[in-house]
Amino acid sequence: MKKSYYLFNPGRLSRKDNTLCFQPFDEEGNELPVRYLPVEATEELYVFGSLDANSALYNFLGKNDITVHFFDYHENYTGSFMPRDYLLSGKLLLAQVKAHQVPEKRIIIARKFVEGAAYNMIKNLKYYQNRGKDTEPLINLMESYITRIPEMRNTEELMGIEGNIRMNYYEAFNLILQGFEMGNRTKQPPLNEVNALISFGNMMCYSQCLRAIHQTQLNPVISFLHSPGERRYSLSLDLAEIFKPILVDRVIFKVINKKEIRKEHFDINLNRCLLNVAGKKIFITAFEERLKETLQHRSLKRSVSYKHLIKLECFKLIKHILEMEEYKPFKMWW
Repeated sequence: MKKSYYLFNPGRLSRKDNTLCFQPFDEEGNELPVRYLPVEATEELYVFGSLDANSALYNFLGKNDITVHFFDYHENYTGSFMPRDYLLSGKLLLAQVKAHQVPEKRIIIARKFVEGAAYNMIKNLKYYQNRGKDTEPLINLMESYITRIPEMRNTEELMGIEGNIRMNYYEAFNLILQGFEMGNRTKQPPLNEVNALISFGNMMCYSQCLRAIHQTQLNPVISFLHSPGERRYSLSLDLAEIFKPILVDRVIFKVINKKEIRKEHFDINLNRCLLNVAGKKIFITAFEERLKETLQHRSLKRSVSYKHLIKLECFKLIKHILEMEEYKPFKMWW
């Protein structure tokens, strides 16, 4: 089974036969022990330090369908090396562009993303309400905003409603988390530990959504809720709205409340707070475990992993765009 590998140190990536060789360096530039990554077992690489690699190496990665995701020092996602598109469909591309360009079609899909995201956020709060946390007032506020989603006629209005829903949702974090304060949502850079976890986790979720999109015939730059922009895969931002409460927030609650991540796992300066390498490794381990968890799918009548759910969401979106079946966002039912 293929897996993801995470490269935290700066280093040099090369190929030896059918094996990837990563030569990491420490802060002084000294060589550390080499890591060997078998190509046949590698699905994607996450690069958090500077990487030295030549074009021949990237050609090799492309031929073996290995994606590389890059992050800067502040943990911001900066881009991806994607293998050549091989699942091309002119028919779907034209239909996807039309669904974006026709306002009536676009807003229908955009509303679905916000509806699914809001539902999953409320599910999280109800889970903790049943465990003695007083989240009901915030749930009621969020539900009042949700009733207004069908009234939204453009994505700007819809994003405003989504922002109000999420603001109330984040207020509940102070009730759920033990030993950490949420404060205001801050990013680029985050200003406290919880915000650092949210930003880092969201980047991981975006990357997973991008990988799932690439495994289908969807075009990742043509989106519906978020506006398409230069040099960004905005459709992955759309899909991530649905899965962030399920994949990211649940992991944050777990690693904090079980004291797997503590104060010493952050680097705090006057104007930023970031996970250190030890903290990143703990969070990534928990995130990977979450992706591998399975549930009994209602329609397919079989067990599927959370990771595979993202790909299934892409197929549902394709059917909607091709006018085969109405898109219904994934909603937690447990």
